Amino acid sequence: MFLDTIKAQRYLDRALARGGDFAELFEEEKWTCSVSMLNGKIEAANSGERWGLSIRIFDGLRTVYGYTNEQDDEKIMTVIDQLAESIGRKRQAECRLLQPQEIVDQHAPEIPVQSVTLKQRRQLMQRANDALLSYDPVIKKAIVNLADEDQTVIIASSEGKFVRDNRQRTRMRMQAVAVEGERMQNSAKAPGAHAGYEFYDQIDIEAMAQDAARTAKVMLNADECPSGEMTVVIDNGFGGVIFHEACGHSLEATSVAYGNSVFCGKLGQKVASELVNAVDDGTIPHAWGSNNIDDEGHPSQRNLLIENGILKGYLIDPLNARRMGMEATGSSRRQDYTFEPTSRMTNTFLLNGTSTVEEIIADTPLGLYAKRLGGGSVNPVTGDFNFAVLEAYMIRGGQIAEPVRGATLIGNGAEILFKIDKIADNGSREQGMCGSKSGSIPTDVGQPTIRVRSMTVGGKGGKLK
Repeated sequence: MFLDTIKAQRYLDRALARGGDFAELFEEEKWTCSVSMLNGKIEAANSGERWGLSIRIFDGLRTVYGYTNEQDDEKIMTVIDQLAESIGRKRQAECRLLQPQEIVDQHAPEIPVQSVTLKQRRQLMQRANDALLSYDPVIKKAIVNLADEDQTVIIASSEGKFVRDNRQRTRMRMQAVAVEGERMQNSAKAPGAHAGYEFYDQIDIEAMAQDAARTAKVMLNADECPSGEMTVVIDNGFGGVIFHEACGHSLEATSVAYGNSVFCGKLGQKVASELVNAVDDGTIPHAWGSNNIDDEGHPSQRNLLIENGILKGYLIDPLNARRMGMEATGSSRRQDYTFEPTSRMTNTFLLNGTSTVEEIIADTPLGLYAKRLGGGSVNPVTGDFNFAVLEAYMIRGGQIAEPVRGATLIGNGAEILFKIDKIADNGSREQGMCGSKSGSIPTDVGQPTIRVRSMTVGGKGGKLK
């Protein structure tokens, strides 16, 4: 790494020379590796390193931000001077003496990602490939991708902070493509962790691959989903993406601080069914979305968002904390040094309820069982959303019946929260990448199985019968 306390002190002092009340440096050194396999053959393998340094200055609620990938002192000073000049006032703050801080690493890898050879990576991917193709002859294509990242950051601020953190992540995506005649369906599983390669000894790669293949096969011959208002049971794990997208983004200060959220001004008010409890927890050891510290150097936290249906908190970064007159929540994140950080989710999920999945299904005379959700879109200002369902079944007479494809869930996040009338006890999380103002970042989504008593379902199979 390039920065030490002496350099950082000098840069921060220079940043405050022409005004501003706070300055921050973010140094990043990142190694990445990606390997892709198609039907057992390595298609591509790439690795590389990058380095960069960003500088940010606050002046009340104004900010200026810049970055460079030049490790030249004079060029770094030029960037800092340009930013400071844009503030255009006399010095109003001094940089405190930087004090290196020690952090406890909750996510230290046992098998560092950079220690793994291409041969070892290929052997691991081959296991997934073989499991996909051996499931059934209808699976014609197996696509396996393996991605690793080793990121080290140093964060220094004019408040005296100087902290270093290492983050290593690995993720494997296993995709099955089922083909029969002119019909084609695909499905994927993509486990990942803030950990080293010991992670792959802790999961069942073959079982996950075959589950992806099973979904592709089942959906291949499924009839079109009917449309209309109906009861919807949303399964655990990735089903939590509906809360993440439809509600979680609306609880980030990025929206709340500007009045662009349906949850503005509702702290302490009922915003959901009393069954609903939701948290964002960036402290879970080795979870995909966890970090020891956020991207402004503050310790990650477990933040209670909703308790028994009552709104308890937002996700707040330091700048928006100023706007809102509230405390930051360790929620500041960014894709890399080229992005200015802001409030983002980490691992966001609904907590367990007291029902069982069997009880929920048995108590549903007619409806849709959304076993796995896909992508979707949401308007954080209104909360309106729509989500594709990748695997779905009709529920008839309290039993899971025929599979259906092409289902879309349509609704409003704030309204759906009130319509949750049953929550199971089988909470689990899955991994994804979340895109927003500060780039694409790793996040966990999750929930137990839930039932929404009424939701609009889109489909091409005619009206519900």
